[in-house]
Amino acid sequence: MSTFAAVVLFIGVTAYAVLGGADYGAGFWDLTAGGARRGRGSRHLIDQALAPVWEANHVWLIFCLVMLWTGFPSAFAAIMTTLYIPLGLAALGIVVRGSGFAFRKVVVKTDQQRATGAAFATSSVITPFFLGTVAGGIASGRVPADGHGDPVTSWVNPTSLLGGVLAVGVCAFVAAVFLTAEARTRADARLEGWFRRRAQATAVATGAVALAGIAILHADAGRLFDGLTGRGLPLVLVSAACGLASIALLHRAAPRLLQALAVGAAGTVVVGWGVAQYPYLLGTHLRIGEAAAPEATLASLTLVAAAALLLVVPAMALLFVLHQRGHLDTT
Repeated sequence: MSTFAAVVLFIGVTAYAVLGGADYGAGFWDLTAGGARRGRGSRHLIDQALAPVWEANHVWLIFCLVMLWTGFPSAFAAIMTTLYIPLGLAALGIVVRGSGFAFRKVVVKTDQQRATGAAFATSSVITPFFLGTVAGGIASGRVPADGHGDPVTSWVNPTSLLGGVLAVGVCAFVAAVFLTAEARTRADARLEGWFRRRAQATAVATGAVALAGIAILHADAGRLFDGLTGRGLPLVLVSAACGLASIALLHRAAPRLLQALAVGAAGTVVVGWGVAQYPYLLGTHLRIGEAAAPEATLASLTLVAAAALLLVVPAMALLFVLHQRGHLDTT
């Protein structure tokens, strides 16, 4: 029962990493689109692509938090009492990002539009970075089982910084592929080329960081390195294959195939992390069974989670289908 709850938790983590990551990556391209005139077209496409779905993706974050604090309360307490600084900064970034995205559509003064746009774009970069440092701190075993670990070195360390940079890079890559597909769907050759070039550049940069990260993990997070090069290796290779295929097919593949390959590239590497870390919740210690809530709680949580997935997944699928078919008003 505890392992099943952990798997469901990680399904939520993967869904948020992929879907929320695409949203954050779109903000990265909003930030780097250039001045008001030069970046108008790309920002308009980003707004059109995000408007119907950006709020819905945070459902997965809430799902993960509920699963963690209910199913594994000791792990939740350990993480929150150790990594409260990056988690707090990430939460602040989520709030600022949402406010900026919402208000920049209604303010009329140029200076206000620039301020809200900058808030949205900047927080779209810092939020995945800090979430990546949290993942790095957990994966490298820097969160003590009884909590109250070092509030600085738990996330300011080589593995955490690598996780933060990779999170930003992967989000930017997924978003660039998604927006390339979106521009192709809208028959906008100029924007398709703009985002395609950035997807290619981001893939090269993120791949270089990942290769450099091999040495970092070997030196700083030995168990994670062993797991990723052992039983997690097939998933890492699938991730790399999906990423390379999406880049190779950017010029000619159907938009849905490109999006599926980008999702595969991001999702399988997250799953690979979970496989490499199993059976520990905190990277190198605290087994799933040791951190689990009582069986009665897990049974109730499993029923509630199953009901939630049965309701949420079809609803979100319908939302995406309606958006892709152009049935939602995003003006």
